[in-house]
Amino acid sequence: MTLAGSPDRVEARLVPDAGYELDTFRVAGFPRQPSPALLKSLVLAGAAPAACRRILRRRRPDAVLGAGGYVAGPMVVAAASMRIPAAISEADAHLGLANRLALPFARRAFLAYPLDGRLGPKYRVVGRPIPERARPLPRDEAREIFELPPEGPVLLVAGALAGARSLNDLVLEAFGEVGPAILHVSGERDFPSLRRRVSRDDYRLVPSTERIGAAYAAADLVLSRAGSGVWELAAAGKPAILVPYPFATADHQRKNAEYFVRAGGAIMVPELELADVPELVRSMLDDPERLAEMGAAMLRVARPYAAEDVADGLVELAAA
Repeated sequence: MTLAGSPDRVEARLVPDAGYELDTFRVAGFPRQPSPALLKSLVLAGAAPAACRRILRRRRPDAVLGAGGYVAGPMVVAAASMRIPAAISEADAHLGLANRLALPFARRAFLAYPLDGRLGPKYRVVGRPIPERARPLPRDEAREIFELPPEGPVLLVAGALAGARSLNDLVLEAFGEVGPAILHVSGERDFPSLRRRVSRDDYRLVPSTERIGAAYAAADLVLSRAGSGVWELAAAGKPAILVPYPFATADHQRKNAEYFVRAGGAIMVPELELADVPELVRSMLDDPERLAEMGAAMLRVARPYAAEDVADGLVELAAA
């Protein structure tokens, strides 16, 4: 397996660090408003399929998977032009623009969620692949890793990769001095200002963690955004309070959250109602039976083997 992407994005560092080969080509996302940047993006988009065909001729793959985003589209189009079977994957409860444009050139679409109007053999609902580091550990071991109390409820707070400022501020204001034990993954941006506000030993504030599976295992309840990480919460069987990012494209985080709310494993709180969250947290942590029921509901809709399902589907495509 090899990967392809932009030399200007995070994959240029992460893919080699993970031990995989990376082929790069120039491409950029489309700004929503007319501008010189839009013109540049159109020029790059026009040239990208040719660059992708050169990569494909060199690599000679049996199948191509577009993992969403503007980088994937030109490679899927190039594969189709060379009669190489191609597929796309969508991690959210909304088919993004790049995937909508690439869809006619793909023979299979792997979806995280059921989507209205996306039925038939071309579409396969698989959930979202879970990284190995997100697999949960035994609770006692997880709490020891983060130096959390071995007994009593623990709330995990986790925003996006950069952090979620409104969640960060809310939790520090509500629980910085007193409350349940907290494991707070703040993101790198806000960490320096937040750490000065923590005044108790059982409030563990970290900017990020490579042991996110241990963080899930240590917690009884999770407060987070509703990005693609919700599938990790489901696989860990963790009840959640989800606060969708209100400016996500096509409001897809709200749609993600609604799926788990309907399943009974999560409660969704709009950004404008954040003031209700502290009391909701207290009431839920005081109700172990409710937490257990919600955790079981998360497990029922979890797709812990999504990666294997995608791999099997690609093997089928290649064989056909």
